[in-house]
Amino acid sequence: MKLIIFVFAASFCFAQVTAEPWPKHDVVEPGSLVSELSKSNPPLVISVAFPVLYRNKHIVHAKDAGAASKPEGIAALNALVAATPKNSDIVIYCGCCPMEKCPNVRPAYRVLKDMGFEHVRVLNIPTNMSADWYSHGYPSELGTAAAPNSATHN
Repeated sequence: MKLIIFVFAASFCFAQVTAEPWPKHDVVEPGSLVSELSKSNPPLVISVAFPVLYRNKHIVHAKDAGAASKPEGIAALNALVAATPKNSDIVIYCGCCPMEKCPNVRPAYRVLKDMGFEHVRVLNIPTNMSADWYSHGYPSELGTAAAPNSATHN
């Protein structure tokens, strides 16, 4: 009997689908962000990807916070937004892999919301940055080949 209960409980737990930490209205599509970037007051765009990706290429004018899956990335994100008003429009993105598997956007979103930021959105990158942004010719810029302290930011 205990085995049956265990199997039932285990199958129930594994069948659960974890909800995203953001509501659907906090997801922005790439084409919409492109339009917003050309406005007079564009959102603050923050890369929460592994720094090597940012240093290769990134969304035009995006700021680098580093990988939000690592403590140093969370610390960099905190420092980056420390003086930013809580009602600022912020868009975060990673693009290292399909968004459903991304290790960086969820912790970054949670941290920003926990800090009291009211308007945090996540860029929808269903595949990766190359397929979903760069291949469309969306506004981007090349990074630098190396960065200070690159040994701690990869």
